Amino acid sequence: MVDRDVLGFVLAAVFGFAIFYGFLIFRKTGGTRKSCLQEETASTTVIDGGESRSKDGGGDYFDIIIVGAGVAGAALAHTLGKDGRRVRVIERDLTEPDRIVGELLQPGGYLKLIELGLEDCVEEIDSQRVFGYALFKDGKSTRLSYPLEKFHSDISGRSFHNGRFIQRMREKAASLPNVQLEQGTVTSLLEDKGTIRGVQYKTKSAEDLKAYAPLTIVCDGCFSNLRRSLCNPKVDVPSCFVGLVLENCHLPFANHGHVVLADPSPILFYPISSTEIRCLVDVPGQKVPSVSNGEMEKYLKSVVAPQVPIELLDAFISAIERGNIRTMPNRSMPAAPHPTPGALLMGDAFNMRHPLTGGGMTVALSDIVVLRNLLRPLRDLNDSRTLCKYLESFYTLRKPVASTINTLAGALYKVFSASPDKARNEMRQACFDYLSLGGVFSDGPVSLLSGLNPRPLSLVCHFFAVAIYGVGRLMLPFPSPGRIWIGARLISSASGIIFPIIKAEGVRQMFFPATVPAYYRAPPAK
Repeated sequence: MVDRDVLGFVLAAVFGFAIFYGFLIFRKTGGTRKSCLQEETASTTVIDGGESRSKDGGGDYFDIIIVGAGVAGAALAHTLGKDGRRVRVIERDLTEPDRIVGELLQPGGYLKLIELGLEDCVEEIDSQRVFGYALFKDGKSTRLSYPLEKFHSDISGRSFHNGRFIQRMREKAASLPNVQLEQGTVTSLLEDKGTIRGVQYKTKSAEDLKAYAPLTIVCDGCFSNLRRSLCNPKVDVPSCFVGLVLENCHLPFANHGHVVLADPSPILFYPISSTEIRCLVDVPGQKVPSVSNGEMEKYLKSVVAPQVPIELLDAFISAIERGNIRTMPNRSMPAAPHPTPGALLMGDAFNMRHPLTGGGMTVALSDIVVLRNLLRPLRDLNDSRTLCKYLESFYTLRKPVASTINTLAGALYKVFSASPDKARNEMRQACFDYLSLGGVFSDGPVSLLSGLNPRPLSLVCHFFAVAIYGVGRLMLPFPSPGRIWIGARLISSASGIIFPIIKAEGVRQMFFPATVPAYYRAPPAK
């Protein structure tokens, strides 16, 4: 048996090396951000001061304009309308969306939905309750349940058709007399001396109109054409999802999301109705095999199918042969806002992470709760510059939830993907074995994943606990030079995965938000 003092010294030395290596990575990847406001953009139209304040210039006037009525825009419209604001929502297409992502709401997101009074939006759409995850690797499986013991029995994750959920929220927002939903395409933000005064948009009938408000909130999604004037977008596309709908089958673990640690990258299964299971096959890179010429069908049958759990294999093959194969790029983008008087970014237009962990809607709903609480004390929004200064606190107050989910999504995707590097594969196996231990070893990571425990420090501790667990496995029964070298590379690889993500999220806001001056910003006096 290995002496406990010796093992403790080894683990302490390994952890110290990880921290030192992380510091080197921060130094190496340092850089400066360029202000988008210093560049001309096609999404901003400059107007003279008189037009933005005079009805003679045409256009309607509201308290708040929301661009986009997806999950973030529709939920925000209802929330602000319920607080008495006059809200105009302009959405490019008000028909029911048909997407292959945004279909799983984590328990932390469902709690935010309740806080916003929107929990009935998951009713009457055949949504399914989700109680955790099941992991599969090399023929083995383990079940990871959400730690819901301290919550009401109704609390769980929810999965559904994304379009049905969005339509329910749109209907609820439109039911408020002070909320107006209109179909139209916003072509530009209206700017006057550095302040956004409203939007210019084209209606469904191709009429060019303008609308004005002291605050415009842009929620036009991952393909936003307006974000460039409000942030420094650094969009990464690490992979694409190939989506299928499986029918006439049952998941090995009912009411659980299923993650198969496949080669080259994960495969997801989860229910979206009482009769349908969504399958998402992750394909690394920005290009996927062609659907039209049959390359995709061949890839799914020859590469993916042999790795699908046997209980789902027949339904998987049937779904391929039905031919309704959808693809979508997986985008990630750190939040890098340029605070702009009169405007604010939210939702996927503002911040994206890999959808592997299903955290996008949880982040969006959490952001809405933060913004609602900041705006509630304010009766007058017309002093745009003072309001902008005050709302800088939004970017700090959102960090605990957003940065935890963002970092976990990026890190887990890299850990769960296969690699030719032996150290990376050891990390992958260590993660599966660590989570299979159960108890605190699974409850902690799953509570982070579910949005129930948004604590960045807890995330870092568990991530390096997995790495150290992997090193410990390599050292037993006897640490050979080759195993020690792989262990050192494992720690180096773990550091190389998580520290750049943390840097992009912002170390100070993520771990020390109370040291950021905006954290204490009080509402304007008037």
